[in-house]
Amino acid sequence: MELDDTFAAQASNILQIGKELIGQAEVFLATLLRPWNFYQILIAIGLLALAHILRAVLAPRLHAWMRTREGWPRWRMRYLVVVHKRLRAIFFVVLIWTVVLIMREVTWPSRSYLLGIVANLATAWLIVAFGTRLIANPILRSVVRYGAWVWITLRILGLTEESENLLDTIALHIGDMRISMLLVLQALLSLGVLIFVARLVNRTATARIEGNDEISPSMRVLMVKVMQITLYGIAFFVAMRAVGVDLTGLAVLSGAIGVGLGFGLQKVVSNLVSGVIILLDKSIKPGDVISLGETFGWINSLGARYVSITTRDGKEYLIPNEDLITGQVVNWSHSNDFVRLDIFFGTAYGNNPHDVRRIAIAAAASVQRVLPDKPPVCHIVGFGDSSVDYILRFWIRDPTGGLTNIRGNVYLALWDAFAENGIDIPFPQREVRLLGNERGLTE
Repeated sequence: MELDDTFAAQASNILQIGKELIGQAEVFLATLLRPWNFYQILIAIGLLALAHILRAVLAPRLHAWMRTREGWPRWRMRYLVVVHKRLRAIFFVVLIWTVVLIMREVTWPSRSYLLGIVANLATAWLIVAFGTRLIANPILRSVVRYGAWVWITLRILGLTEESENLLDTIALHIGDMRISMLLVLQALLSLGVLIFVARLVNRTATARIEGNDEISPSMRVLMVKVMQITLYGIAFFVAMRAVGVDLTGLAVLSGAIGVGLGFGLQKVVSNLVSGVIILLDKSIKPGDVISLGETFGWINSLGARYVSITTRDGKEYLIPNEDLITGQVVNWSHSNDFVRLDIFFGTAYGNNPHDVRRIAIAAAASVQRVLPDKPPVCHIVGFGDSSVDYILRFWIRDPTGGLTNIRGNVYLALWDAFAENGIDIPFPQREVRLLGNERGLTE
């Protein structure tokens, strides 16, 4: 019974406010029928048509000029694109303010009153359109843009108080909390503006952090992630407090949800914690060359849940952070970029081992990526059944360029050098004898 009375009271208030708005709208429409007001409407329509003609003439020329600006920064080209799209509105604002200023000088202010309202509306809408272009998220940009347009329109027309009363009448009670449509719209608008500010600050700070060579790559990633979470969290809580939302119940609810998520999303939480550990201990960082099991490649990016690894064949593997913490990872460039590679080969017993070692070292040193300041070495490692076995060791400092290809190039250099100097590479040979008496063979 009490709930029915509440809804009845809300419906009565909505009808009363609606009647007031309709009455004001009727008065406003009646004023439009006056001669000078009607002339002002015709002037505004004519100026809009003139702005459309100017855009049709000048827009192609501006577009052709923009195509010649290839060396300009990206952000400047984006603003030029926005200007190109809003040329009609820009021309209309310039034209209508020119007409309003002239009419205020040569005639009574009342005869340019409607034109002044239209000029203020057009200018405010244009400013909002340019300002919201800085918001990257399309959904958030649309919410902020249309919300600002509606609020500015009501403000200029003097309907703010009635509209606020109407929106505040539409409310829902949850316990002691009252959530009205006005509160929801204010929260969305405040959140959109604060997220825009947080994104702008985050973008500026991220550029400074990533441009600081004194900070390690892993610490840059960690600082950027922590800053993003902090800024967006502050934006959310400030927006909620600004519109009067009590966050005490939200804290209790979030604690209960956190406990449930801790049990249900153990792997996700484990990966998140492992990601933070990786960033703190600097065991791997973007650009490092690592191998994990059968996966060999360089780290493309460090994420909150996984690490992106790009292999030589162009495949991108997303390795969970937990695997990098609990598994054995070979980081080829952890402390430095130097990598030593080993090649095994064998030569015939008839070749002088001293000559073989000298020729092998010279062949490896002739390959382009082999480091001359860490010269190759060659050692005998054993006497095999059909060959003298050697190991050839050499250093490179660019593992991102690949390991298999440099081994192949060294093998080719050895082949050419051995062929040129008469070094034989033996291969196993087997002789098969059939034993038996002469009678058994003939049978």
